[in-house]
Amino acid sequence: MPVIAVLALDGVPGHQLTAPGLAFGTAARHHPRVGYDLRICTAPGFTATGGPASFRIETPWGLDTLAGLDDADTVLLPGHAGFRDAPPGDVVDALRAVAARGCRIGAVGTGTFTLAATGLLDGRRAATSRRDTAELARRYPLIAVDPEGSVVADGPFHSAAGVLGGIDLYLDLITLDHGVPVAIETERQVFLHLHDPADDLARGGADAGYSAYTPPGSTVAATTRWMEANLRRPLTLDDIAAHAGLGVRNLTRRFRTETGLTPLQYLLRTRIQRAQWLLERTEDPVERIATQTGLGTPANLRRHFQRLTGTTPSTYRTVFRTFVADLTGSGE
Repeated sequence: MPVIAVLALDGVPGHQLTAPGLAFGTAARHHPRVGYDLRICTAPGFTATGGPASFRIETPWGLDTLAGLDDADTVLLPGHAGFRDAPPGDVVDALRAVAARGCRIGAVGTGTFTLAATGLLDGRRAATSRRDTAELARRYPLIAVDPEGSVVADGPFHSAAGVLGGIDLYLDLITLDHGVPVAIETERQVFLHLHDPADDLARGGADAGYSAYTPPGSTVAATTRWMEANLRRPLTLDDIAAHAGLGVRNLTRRFRTETGLTPLQYLLRTRIQRAQWLLERTEDPVERIATQTGLGTPANLRRHFQRLTGTTPSTYRTVFRTFVADLTGSGE
């Protein structure tokens, strides 16, 4: 399981410390074959998170753990209150050591200042909180600073403004690890859970335990891609088995083993996920979306959508767009 280490320096914004667990945990919860081992490592001198609602944490991992994490795949560096000060030498040494081992390093908001102080970003592109881009460029003229604070990837180094605690950056990392469909579904679930965990829209329907997801290396991956490309068609179980070159029983057994779903369950969830995407990103009416997703009629779309998501298509579109607009306009 990939190990992600979060280096917490004193005064780290609380939302930047909790956001990695929200993003990577959501990806794992909704895709059974996605897994991350998240460890928060506190740097020397750490006492609590920053205001306005600071809190203390207890963790068995410290800077020595980070330096010795030979199995770490990714190190995340949130911002912290003293980001304008030169970081302690042992922090610099630890970051250089994990970079030398080939670890991916992600810096969120003012965490980019700490990473920049190591010299690892010299000659590279990077981003930080939008209000701090000019200062980062002035302090570290060898870095090409993105003025908009967009997610920037340059080699193994990833950085972003830190909107919603770095969710945008973590979604990019999830995309690299597991592909666009997993990242899109994770983004959707993060926003819906942030809206109101008690709401039907956040809970999902009774049958929403699995999303349609094919793990890397799956023997049915070619068939699931074909299904996704042919959602408009009235696909039957025999059609899917014929494409896979398998008997129906063997096909069903493989789908259950590799996706957790039967072929027709997988097809339905793929259709609902496509409907969600269209509701979020287009102005297409429900009638058109029903046709595009192969669900046929608006009534059929509404019935399955309600059962799998716990809400109606129109309510989903309104709530999702309103809430995302509020969140992305809320600053860093």
